[in-house]
Amino acid sequence: MRKFTTLAILVMSFARLSAQAGQSSSSSKSDEEKQYSIPLIGSVAPTFTAESTNGPIVFPDDFGKSWKILLSHPQDFTPVCSSEIMELANHQEEFDEIGAKLIVLSSDALSSHQDWKNALEELNYKGKPIEKIRFPMVDDETRNASKLYGMMHPLSNSTRDVRGVFVLDPDNIVQAIYFYPMGVGRSTDELLRLVKALQATHSGNMLAPANWQQGNDLLVRVPPSVTETRSQIENDGFYQLAWFMWYKKR
Repeated sequence: MRKFTTLAILVMSFARLSAQAGQSSSSSKSDEEKQYSIPLIGSVAPTFTAESTNGPIVFPDDFGKSWKILLSHPQDFTPVCSSEIMELANHQEEFDEIGAKLIVLSSDALSSHQDWKNALEELNYKGKPIEKIRFPMVDDETRNASKLYGMMHPLSNSTRDVRGVFVLDPDNIVQAIYFYPMGVGRSTDELLRLVKALQATHSGNMLAPANWQQGNDLLVRVPPSVTETRSQIENDGFYQLAWFMWYKKR
């Protein structure tokens, strides 16, 4: 009887240890999956520290209460990415004017970034004046930031999909995300339009319709009250295309 009791205790102890190990394994797996998930719209942007062509940075904290645009690249000296950086450099003043900071991330080493930057600053791109690249080019050779932002598959070390764009508001909340494949360049004009539209609708009261450009009328999230007279509505700059589509003049 004593032997049976001892054996039962041993079996129960082993079962308890196995259950704890399973829970630990499950917890570790959950942490790993969380590490590789893309931060969704409305979530707080993950923080990372890295070296850059402008010195060490902590993203997004070092960029204050500005809008922030993180653009990622799989590798230095790739032709499509090079054209994108040249376009960004040619529009630096426009991004400055709307209070948006550009941060470019690539999965190569800082020394390679410096060489790439120097080469780009010597190019006569589309017949435009040569531009100095003022925004930081971030070293992500460790892949830490790429993983943190969910741009790498957990079972692969390929950087092929490190082609994301993340737009953050002044409170470091993710407001927009998009990805492009390696073979198709991203539109700088669309990026500017997107940030301007986000800024125009950031209060939550207005909406930007399809193909909206700065200065165009905005859609109204909540239509005017039915108790208001037509003259009041018109004087306030409201008009409708249908009962479900109200605009306000800019």
